Amino acid sequence: MELHAVADLPEIRPGDDLAALIADRADLAEGDVVTVASTVVSKAEGRAFDLADFPASPRAREIAGRLEELTGDEKDPRFAQAVLEESTELLMDAPFLLTETRFGHVCVNAGIDRSNVPDHDLLLLPTRPTESAERLRGGLLATGLEDVAVIVTDTCGRPFRHGQRGVALGWAGMPASRDWRGERDRDGRELGVTVQSVVDELASAANLVTGEGADGTPAVVVRDWSFGDLEGSDQLFREVETDFVRHALREWEYEP
Repeated sequence: MELHAVADLPEIRPGDDLAALIADRADLAEGDVVTVASTVVSKAEGRAFDLADFPASPRAREIAGRLEELTGDEKDPRFAQAVLEESTELLMDAPFLLTETRFGHVCVNAGIDRSNVPDHDLLLLPTRPTESAERLRGGLLATGLEDVAVIVTDTCGRPFRHGQRGVALGWAGMPASRDWRGERDRDGRELGVTVQSVVDELASAANLVTGEGADGTPAVVVRDWSFGDLEGSDQLFREVETDFVRHALREWEYEP
């Protein structure tokens, strides 16, 4: 498997044809998987806003006040309001905001970014990243390709571990996971629970190439990778009914 960063992409603006910009610079081939950072997808889709666009509600002021008291750092209630508006559930409100986004991703601050946003204060995640991936894939297929997949990625922290890694938010042209259940291990035992999240793994591999900070590149081409003949699934986000960590968080209250 090879991974190549797509070089020389310009600063992305609302309305830019991101698929065309990538295709012009990537020399794509059949079977490629193109990973695209959610930051540039959001910029193309006009998801940059100012804090003034989110007048703070009493709930947002309460949350910001509590966080400020706990951390000693000044917190803007308008930012808390933006997080609330981008979330379907607030799983933790201290010592940080852990939320479920409207498309099912659980992350800190609803994934809202405050860096690399020229002329604005905030960059929100794409509204529906899988639909964004489908549009990007359609644009790449329009160049004459017949087999290309797209993954919209972000970086996210991990429970029980330090640091962040790349994850998939949306995907098109391939299943999200590879199902090993029913297969057998080297000793002949049948696998009963192993489902491999390939879109997350490819997003994480791509993040090694994109890098972080000012020198990061937002798109990567993954070549000579094969899904194989296993069954696939588009299920990525855990169902609420079986998410026992979420249930525990609902009953837990932070005490400094």
